[in-house]
Amino acid sequence: MSDALKHECGIALIRLLKPLDYYKKKYGSAFYGVNKMYLMMEKQHNRGQDGAGFASIKLNVEPGERYISRVRSNQQQPIQDIFSQINERINQELKDHPEYADDVALQKKNIPYIGELLLGHVRYGTFGKNSIESVHPFLRQNNWMHRNLIVAGNFNMTNVTHLFDNLVTLGQHPKEKTDTITVMEKIGHFLDDAVAKLYKQIKNEGYNKLEASPLIAERLNVAKILKKAAKNWDGGYAMAGLLGHGDSFVLRDPAGIRPTYYYQDDEVVVVASERPVIQTVFNVDIENVKELSPGKAIIIKKDGTVNLKRILEPLERKACSFERIYFSRGSDAEIYEERKMLGRLLFPSILKSIDNDMENTVFSFIPNTAETSFYGMVKEAQNYLNQLKEEQILSEGDNLTKERLHQILSIRPRIEKVAIKDAKLRTFITEDSSRDDLVAHVYDVTYGSVKTTDNLVIIDDSIVRGTTLKKSIIKMMNRLHPKKMVIVSSAPQIRYPDCYGIDMARMEDLVAFRAALALLKDQGNYHIVEEVYHKCKEQLQLPDVDMKNVVNEIYERFTDQELSLKISELLTPEDVDTEVDIIFQSVENLHMACPKNLGDWYFTGDYPTPGGNRVVNKAFINFFEGNKQRAY
Repeated sequence: MSDALKHECGIALIRLLKPLDYYKKKYGSAFYGVNKMYLMMEKQHNRGQDGAGFASIKLNVEPGERYISRVRSNQQQPIQDIFSQINERINQELKDHPEYADDVALQKKNIPYIGELLLGHVRYGTFGKNSIESVHPFLRQNNWMHRNLIVAGNFNMTNVTHLFDNLVTLGQHPKEKTDTITVMEKIGHFLDDAVAKLYKQIKNEGYNKLEASPLIAERLNVAKILKKAAKNWDGGYAMAGLLGHGDSFVLRDPAGIRPTYYYQDDEVVVVASERPVIQTVFNVDIENVKELSPGKAIIIKKDGTVNLKRILEPLERKACSFERIYFSRGSDAEIYEERKMLGRLLFPSILKSIDNDMENTVFSFIPNTAETSFYGMVKEAQNYLNQLKEEQILSEGDNLTKERLHQILSIRPRIEKVAIKDAKLRTFITEDSSRDDLVAHVYDVTYGSVKTTDNLVIIDDSIVRGTTLKKSIIKMMNRLHPKKMVIVSSAPQIRYPDCYGIDMARMEDLVAFRAALALLKDQGNYHIVEEVYHKCKEQLQLPDVDMKNVVNEIYERFTDQELSLKISELLTPEDVDTEVDIIFQSVENLHMACPKNLGDWYFTGDYPTPGGNRVVNKAFINFFEGNKQRAY
């Protein structure tokens, strides 16, 4: 993605099912879990670069001994930073106490971060400040072991104000009005309530206070707590939590918007946002890594028992298609094939744009994340040329000479590396995005790779705002002086804001929306904008369940092609004389390529939860009124 679009967060949970000395004997280290967590977080670094956090819980410790450890960072390399801190602390303890080296019991008792239960998080903030207080995991502390709660998630709630007000109604006084704090306090409220009721029940059975603690841990019904806490959540989420005594869980939203995968054997239970992360770090086959069903939670009790529990009734499955196009690691077997298919399905439109002139067309891609769809596009180009070759050979019949055969067979797609990204320059200039001249030099070109008689086809994974495309890529490509520039997006036109965890909150930032407004002006129909504004205001008076997305009226009078042409016009700089054609994937082809991930609200406005319709209407109101705040 050439635009700087912030990613989604990633979670990783590890529950070691054996005593720590088991891993010491088998793998040579009691730090097995910490080492695996480092790998899982690094393998999900693509999902978050604003911050990272790690928390661990030791099981069955004596009173007075520390059993919870947490470290967070918002430094430039946050994962490296937190594990440098962890390693420094561990190494210092081993240096100061050589007797710990071969005694796992002493290591567990005295060295922080070594535990049976570990939670990791990589963060990409979707709004607001990137302070250390915003970095997961979040910790809710209590002197009762059972009431300690650690939470981290890949999520965004659309109704945080409503949830916050519910907490106030319950008598709480939350310290912040953020979805993370609100969700944690909501779970914490029902956790407190459950522990108090169990304590009273167990006391009535004749047990003393000391005897009650292990019985509470045994009887605590995590699924029941989650059902009460998540009852009114509206959003996309994979929510992970650790309880101080050793229970843990990961809950997935009922529409399956955010991804969650898990693996279990007799040594470990692992949950992560991405399947290939688990495959790689634990060296397991794809069929052994399962997807957590929407609305379900994987619950791991302190005793190691693992259960999948239905927490919320599933909605229509709307797993995020952007996961497949861009966010997730392309090493996933299914995602790799899907991205290639996205490229293949675009080829007919490309062929039309270049007037079937394959001989004078160069194919390339920007940025590296578009490489897989590029392979699919080139594969389809090869298939097209092979069919042409067959027809030409058959048409020659007995007149086919060796020279002619060689000439026919030598035709193949022309592939060049036409663009080189200067990552260090990009890092430098993000501090001041107004320096347009520097932005224009984020990429450099390979001179001589394209002739003035050539079409240049560049595939990108998606076009959101179009800023980098206009200020950098098209200008840079124009230095090669191609006959025509064809920019191809493997994603459809992004017309609506996201409210489930991706940084696309403002309507006016989306180039497809700006194109629609420009077309309304061209047609003398800009009054429709004010009409839609008033309809949005009316919609906000309704309950969420009755609300509709009325912003789609801005787009309904235009074809995809009309919008694409206007986008091409808006994104072509005035000083570029080369013809520029921008081609987008169709929604139908997106669904064909990614049949299991049909969440497409950013393209169609079909939001999977009621809160989504409220957010899009509020986002349009904010645009019309010039309000720069987010809509949720």
